[in-house]
Amino acid sequence: MDKISLARETKEILKSQGITLNRRLGQNYLIDDFKRKKILGFADLSPEDTVLEIGPGIGTLTIPLSFKTHKVVAIEQDPVIARVLEKRLEELGRYNVEIITGDALKIDFPPFNKVVSNLPYQISSPITFKLLEHDFNQGILMYQKEFAERMNAPVGTKHYSRLSVMLHFKARVELLDNVSPQSFIPPPRVDSAVVRLVPKKDKEIDNFFTQVCRALFQHRRKKAAKSLLESFHEIGDLDKKEARLIIQKLDPDLKEERVFKLTPQQILDISNNLKNLLNH
Repeated sequence: MDKISLARETKEILKSQGITLNRRLGQNYLIDDFKRKKILGFADLSPEDTVLEIGPGIGTLTIPLSFKTHKVVAIEQDPVIARVLEKRLEELGRYNVEIITGDALKIDFPPFNKVVSNLPYQISSPITFKLLEHDFNQGILMYQKEFAERMNAPVGTKHYSRLSVMLHFKARVELLDNVSPQSFIPPPRVDSAVVRLVPKKDKEIDNFFTQVCRALFQHRRKKAAKSLLESFHEIGDLDKKEARLIIQKLDPDLKEERVFKLTPQQILDISNNLKNLLNH
């Protein structure tokens, strides 16, 4: 099926059901069959796989996934779209797809070993971290390109962020492909990218580290000491005078470095140092 026929099929289904896609819900449906085949290829699917799909829409990925895997668990927030997908699957005799209607951020995921999704971009960060609370082999995920670039941005670059640091410890991130707005209906206002996400087994970082990251990156171009002082409310209940005394005890080489130049390991060192100082 080529791009034109996939686009036509998608438009005809939406028109026949009287559906207008909602940008607010991230309903930008893939209509480029070449890109769809690449995504399915990246997933390295097998008949033993149980695949989680978030935001399946009318089944652009769901249907081919159902032919290639043991089971697909599809979480769709829009109940109207979910019914359309259910009807399409019934017509094709695909009974290995479990459709869950609801908000993926609030639903407990059933077991899965792979995740393949054209994600709603407005939930990119929280859904990524929710996925990484689970044990799975790999994810092939569509993100806004700028978000994808922040996921594994090198230290010191413009895209280096709290997201880059957190994911450094939680997952291996690989940008696989770029996707233009014209590959979707309706076209999003941004470029997109396909990412491979592989959880790291030794990925335990605590909530305190998350708070330190948040405090630091609120002022990413300032020196670490200055940034921590201005955002210490993210970490603890100390007043500014008490916070300053704690921060002064940090490693001088680290606290005098600008936040965007700190490596993930250096930020972890700052976090561990702060935790020890606050506990004594």
